[in-house]
Amino acid sequence: MPHAIIYDCEFLTAPGAPQRFWNGPTDPDPVIAQIGAAKLSLAGDFAIAETLRLHVIPRGRDGARLALDPLFIHLTGITEERLDAEGLDLLAALARLDAFAEGARLWSWGKDELNMIAVSCWIAGVPAPMPPRRFANACDLVLRAGMPMDDVHKTRSNTLSAYYGVEHPPLRGHDGLDDALSVAYAVQHLLRTGALTPAAFDPAH
Repeated sequence: MPHAIIYDCEFLTAPGAPQRFWNGPTDPDPVIAQIGAAKLSLAGDFAIAETLRLHVIPRGRDGARLALDPLFIHLTGITEERLDAEGLDLLAALARLDAFAEGARLWSWGKDELNMIAVSCWIAGVPAPMPPRRFANACDLVLRAGMPMDDVHKTRSNTLSAYYGVEHPPLRGHDGLDDALSVAYAVQHLLRTGALTPAAFDPAH
């Protein structure tokens, strides 16, 4: 493929939910409320060709819309009003992401396809529209480029570009697009310096 997709999802949370692995009696199901993606060219100067930011209506097991916890609003900047204006149903948002990818693999920092997309589809009672083989872990890319495993474990998507000292426009942590861009800028840097080659994105390698 002439490009790769770097994506990130934001999902519901509440105070203490991460420490409880979202298992507390009042913790929300960790369903997607935002998807961000960057299209990274694998040729030429490895430009970021396009970006995408989608807001998703979070729904519970009964299909009803879930309220946003104030902590989630504070972390992400996503509000009920934003979802009213821009929110898509889950399958519509995933279809937009699939169309944006144009058949390319989708890379996240970690396994968003398991922790967020698969969970959200299960909660919604719908099949995931893209097969697992379409997704990959961007941690594998930086490991291939020589990043120590201990550093991978300590680094988050929104701090990866700073780890490599990459200069870029200001980004907000816990925003799906900005977190995807942080990873994309870092991967772009590794491609431009030769630490990575486009072959690293080939599933056969």
